[in-house]
Amino acid sequence: MTTLLSLDRVTRRYGALVAVDRLDLTVRPGARHAVIGPNGAGKSTLLGLVAGTVAPSAGRILLDRQDITGADPARRSRLGIARTFQRPAVLSSLSALDNVALAAWRHTELRGLWRPRRYRDLGHRCHDQLDRVGIAHLAARPAGELSHGQQRLVEIAAALAARPRLLLLDEPAAGLAEEDTDRLVTVLRQVPAEVAVLLVEHNLDFVNALATRVTVLHEGRPIADGTPEQIAADPATREAYLGHRPG
Repeated sequence: MTTLLSLDRVTRRYGALVAVDRLDLTVRPGARHAVIGPNGAGKSTLLGLVAGTVAPSAGRILLDRQDITGADPARRSRLGIARTFQRPAVLSSLSALDNVALAAWRHTELRGLWRPRRYRDLGHRCHDQLDRVGIAHLAARPAGELSHGQQRLVEIAAALAARPRLLLLDEPAAGLAEEDTDRLVTVLRQVPAEVAVLLVEHNLDFVNALATRVTVLHEGRPIADGTPEQIAADPATREAYLGHRPG
Protein backbone atom coordinates (compact mmCIF):
# COMPACT_ATOMS: atom_id res chain seq x y z
CA MET A 1 0.00 0.00 0.00
CA THR A 2 1.21 3.52 -0.82
CA THR A 3 2.86 5.62 1.87
CA LEU A 4 2.41 9.40 1.86
CA LEU A 5 4.67 10.32 4.80
CA SER A 6 7.57 8.30 6.15
CA LEU A 7 9.87 9.06 9.07
CA ASP A 8 13.00 6.89 9.08
CA ARG A 9 14.79 6.72 12.45
CA VAL A 10 14.19 10.42 13.04
CA THR A 11 15.81 11.90 16.14
CA ARG A 12 15.67 15.38 17.63
CA ARG A 13 18.03 16.32 20.46
CA TYR A 14 18.09 19.47 22.55
CA GLY A 15 21.47 19.17 24.21
CA ALA A 16 21.26 16.16 26.51
CA LEU A 17 17.49 15.92 26.09
CA VAL A 18 16.25 13.57 23.37
CA ALA A 19 12.75 14.76 22.45
CA VAL A 20 12.25 12.27 19.59
CA ASP A 21 14.35 9.12 19.56
CA ARG A 22 14.94 7.12 16.35
CA LEU A 23 11.29 7.32 15.40
CA ASP A 24 9.87 5.30 12.51
CA LEU A 25 6.39 6.41 11.44
CA THR A 26 4.31 6.04 8.29
CA VAL A 27 1.12 7.83 7.27
CA ARG A 28 -0.85 6.58 4.28
CA PRO A 29 -2.84 8.76 1.85
CA GLY A 30 -6.19 9.66 3.38
CA ALA A 31 -5.22 8.30 6.81
CA ARG A 32 -6.76 9.52 10.05
CA HIS A 33 -3.75 8.96 12.30
CA ALA A 34 -3.51 10.20 15.90
CA VAL A 35 -0.43 10.47 18.09
CA ILE A 36 -1.00 10.45 21.84
CA GLY A 37 1.20 10.32 24.91
CA PRO A 38 1.95 12.13 28.18
CA ASN A 39 3.29 15.67 28.30
CA GLY A 40 6.89 15.73 27.14
CA ALA A 41 6.52 12.62 24.98
CA GLY A 42 7.66 14.48 21.85
CA LYS A 43 4.30 14.87 20.12
CA SER A 44 4.51 18.56 19.17
CA THR A 45 8.18 18.12 18.28
CA LEU A 46 7.09 15.39 15.88
CA LEU A 47 4.69 17.76 14.11
CA GLY A 48 7.42 20.40 13.95
CA LEU A 49 9.76 17.88 12.35
CA VAL A 50 7.16 17.05 9.69
CA ALA A 51 6.23 20.69 9.07
CA GLY A 52 9.87 21.77 8.85
CA THR A 53 9.90 24.19 11.79
CA VAL A 54 12.13 21.77 13.71
CA ALA A 55 15.23 20.24 12.10
CA PRO A 56 16.04 16.60 12.85
CA SER A 57 19.33 15.74 14.52
CA ALA A 58 19.36 12.46 12.58
CA GLY A 59 17.18 10.42 10.26
CA ARG A 60 15.16 11.10 7.13
CA ILE A 61 11.69 12.45 6.35
CA LEU A 62 10.03 11.53 3.05
CA LEU A 63 6.83 12.84 1.49
CA ASP A 64 5.51 10.64 -1.29
CA ARG A 65 9.00 9.05 -1.51
CA GLN A 66 10.66 12.46 -1.92
CA ASP A 67 13.30 13.29 0.70
CA ILE A 68 12.22 16.55 2.36
CA THR A 69 14.55 16.33 5.38
CA GLY A 70 16.30 19.57 4.43
CA ALA A 71 13.26 21.39 3.00
CA ASP A 72 12.10 24.57 4.73
CA PRO A 73 8.46 25.05 5.88
CA ALA A 74 7.53 27.10 2.79
CA ARG A 75 8.65 24.35 0.44
CA ARG A 76 6.86 21.70 2.48
CA SER A 77 3.73 23.81 2.34
CA ARG A 78 3.99 23.99 -1.45
CA LEU A 79 4.43 20.21 -1.53
CA GLY A 80 1.14 19.78 0.32
CA ILE A 81 1.74 19.92 4.08
CA ALA A 82 -0.52 22.24 6.10
CA ARG A 83 -0.49 22.72 9.86
CA THR A 84 -2.54 24.14 12.72
CA PHE A 85 -1.12 25.02 16.14
CA GLN A 86 -2.05 24.56 19.80
CA ARG A 87 -3.11 28.22 19.86
CA PRO A 88 -4.98 29.26 16.70
CA ALA A 89 -2.53 31.06 14.39
CA VAL A 90 -4.75 33.76 12.90
CA LEU A 91 -3.98 37.38 11.98
CA SER A 92 -6.19 39.30 14.40
CA SER A 93 -6.54 42.46 12.33
CA LEU A 94 -7.64 40.63 9.17
CA SER A 95 -11.14 39.35 8.60
CA ALA A 96 -11.86 35.64 8.81
CA LEU A 97 -12.20 35.59 5.01
CA ASP A 98 -8.89 37.37 4.45
CA ASN A 99 -7.11 34.93 6.77
CA VAL A 100 -8.33 32.06 4.61
CA ALA A 101 -7.61 33.92 1.35
CA LEU A 102 -4.07 34.70 2.45
CA ALA A 103 -3.37 31.01 3.02
CA ALA A 104 -4.90 30.07 -0.32
CA TRP A 105 -3.18 32.86 -2.27
CA ARG A 106 0.24 31.34 -1.64
CA HIS A 107 -0.86 28.27 -3.57
CA THR A 108 -2.32 29.96 -6.63
CA GLU A 109 -0.50 30.25 -9.93
CA LEU A 110 1.33 33.55 -10.41
CA ARG A 111 0.74 34.23 -6.72
CA GLY A 112 3.18 37.14 -6.81
CA LEU A 113 0.95 39.14 -9.17
CA TRP A 114 -1.87 41.11 -7.58
CA ARG A 115 -4.97 41.09 -9.74
CA PRO A 116 -8.31 42.15 -8.22
CA ARG A 117 -10.31 39.74 -10.35
CA ARG A 118 -8.17 36.80 -9.27
CA TYR A 119 -8.57 37.85 -5.64
CA ARG A 120 -12.36 38.10 -6.04
CA ASP A 121 -12.46 34.60 -7.53
CA LEU A 122 -10.28 33.35 -4.70
CA GLY A 123 -12.54 35.09 -2.20
CA HIS A 124 -15.55 33.15 -3.45
CA ARG A 125 -13.67 29.88 -3.01
CA CYS A 126 -12.51 30.85 0.47
CA HIS A 127 -16.00 31.91 1.46
CA ASP A 128 -17.13 28.41 0.48
CA GLN A 129 -14.40 27.02 2.74
CA LEU A 130 -15.71 29.06 5.66
CA ASP A 131 -19.19 27.78 4.84
CA ARG A 132 -17.93 24.19 5.03
CA VAL A 133 -16.70 24.75 8.59
CA GLY A 134 -19.95 26.53 9.51
CA ILE A 135 -18.81 30.12 9.98
CA ALA A 136 -19.48 31.80 6.62
CA HIS A 137 -21.65 34.33 8.50
CA LEU A 138 -18.46 35.53 10.25
CA ALA A 139 -16.46 36.06 7.06
CA ALA A 140 -16.23 39.84 7.44
CA ARG A 141 -15.48 39.84 11.18
CA PRO A 142 -11.89 40.57 12.30
CA ALA A 143 -10.39 37.29 13.46
CA GLY A 144 -9.30 38.93 16.71
CA GLU A 145 -12.95 39.46 17.67
CA LEU A 146 -13.87 35.80 17.30
CA SER A 147 -14.04 33.25 20.09
CA HIS A 148 -11.30 30.68 20.57
CA GLY A 149 -13.44 28.01 18.95
CA GLN A 150 -14.28 30.23 15.99
CA GLN A 151 -10.63 31.13 15.51
CA ARG A 152 -9.84 27.41 15.46
CA LEU A 153 -12.33 26.93 12.64
CA VAL A 154 -10.83 29.87 10.71
CA GLU A 155 -7.39 28.29 11.06
CA ILE A 156 -8.65 24.93 9.81
CA ALA A 157 -10.47 26.58 6.90
CA ALA A 158 -7.23 28.38 6.02
CA ALA A 159 -5.24 25.16 6.17
CA LEU A 160 -7.71 23.36 3.92
CA ALA A 161 -7.83 26.29 1.50
CA ALA A 162 -4.17 25.57 0.77
CA ARG A 163 -5.34 22.24 -0.71
CA PRO A 164 -3.00 20.03 1.36
CA ARG A 165 -2.27 16.37 0.95
CA LEU A 166 -1.31 16.15 4.64
CA LEU A 167 -3.00 18.14 7.41
CA LEU A 168 -1.16 18.38 10.75
CA LEU A 169 -3.33 19.20 13.77
CA ASP A 170 -1.64 20.10 17.06
CA GLU A 171 -4.12 19.62 19.93
CA PRO A 172 -7.05 21.12 18.02
CA ALA A 173 -9.49 20.47 20.88
CA ALA A 174 -7.33 22.27 23.49
CA GLY A 175 -9.27 25.00 25.28
CA LEU A 176 -12.56 24.28 23.52
CA ALA A 177 -15.89 24.01 25.27
CA GLU A 178 -17.78 20.74 24.78
CA GLU A 179 -20.10 22.30 22.20
CA ASP A 180 -17.16 23.64 20.19
CA THR A 181 -15.38 20.28 20.45
CA ASP A 182 -18.42 18.48 19.05
CA ARG A 183 -18.61 20.98 16.23
CA LEU A 184 -14.92 20.53 15.46
CA VAL A 185 -15.36 16.75 15.28
CA THR A 186 -18.15 17.27 12.74
CA VAL A 187 -15.96 19.62 10.69
CA LEU A 188 -12.94 17.30 10.68
CA ARG A 189 -15.04 14.30 9.69
CA GLN A 190 -15.81 16.25 6.51
CA VAL A 191 -12.17 16.77 5.54
CA PRO A 192 -11.82 15.35 2.02
CA ALA A 193 -11.02 11.65 2.06
CA GLU A 194 -7.88 12.14 -0.04
CA VAL A 195 -6.34 14.45 2.62
CA ALA A 196 -4.35 12.57 5.26
CA VAL A 197 -4.67 13.87 8.82
CA LEU A 198 -1.92 13.51 11.44
CA LEU A 199 -3.38 14.54 14.77
CA VAL A 200 -1.75 15.20 18.15
CA GLU A 201 -4.29 15.34 20.97
CA HIS A 202 -4.79 14.67 24.70
CA ASN A 203 -8.58 14.36 24.50
CA LEU A 204 -9.08 10.64 23.97
CA ASP A 205 -12.79 10.96 23.20
CA PHE A 206 -11.83 13.36 20.42
CA VAL A 207 -9.18 10.95 19.16
CA ASN A 208 -11.59 8.01 19.20
CA ALA A 209 -14.15 10.03 17.25
CA LEU A 210 -11.71 10.75 14.41
CA ALA A 211 -8.76 8.39 14.25
CA THR A 212 -8.59 4.95 12.68
CA ARG A 213 -4.96 4.46 13.74
CA VAL A 214 -3.21 5.61 16.91
CA THR A 215 0.48 5.74 17.81
CA VAL A 216 1.49 6.15 21.46
CA LEU A 217 4.71 8.05 22.18
CA HIS A 218 6.58 7.86 25.47
CA GLU A 219 9.91 9.62 25.99
CA GLY A 220 10.21 10.19 22.26
CA ARG A 221 9.66 6.56 21.25
CA PRO A 222 6.56 4.68 20.05
CA ILE A 223 5.40 2.11 22.59
CA ALA A 224 2.16 1.06 20.87
CA ASP A 225 0.46 1.37 17.51
CA GLY A 226 -2.95 0.17 16.35
CA THR A 227 -6.64 0.91 16.21
CA PRO A 228 -8.20 3.03 18.98
CA GLU A 229 -9.69 -0.15 20.44
CA GLN A 230 -6.32 -1.92 20.48
CA ILE A 231 -4.65 1.09 22.09
CA ALA A 232 -7.33 1.36 24.78
CA ALA A 233 -6.66 -2.27 25.73
CA ASP A 234 -2.86 -1.99 25.65
CA PRO A 235 -1.24 -2.29 29.13
CA ALA A 236 1.82 -0.22 28.19
CA THR A 237 -0.42 2.63 27.05
CA ARG A 238 -2.42 2.58 30.28
CA GLU A 239 0.77 2.68 32.33
CA ALA A 240 2.54 5.39 30.32
CA TYR A 241 -0.42 7.55 29.36
CA LEU A 242 -3.80 6.83 30.81
CA GLY A 243 -2.45 6.69 34.33
CA HIS A 244 -1.04 10.19 33.87
CA ARG A 245 -3.87 11.67 31.88
CA PRO A 246 -4.07 15.45 32.37
CA GLY A 247 -6.89 16.57 34.63
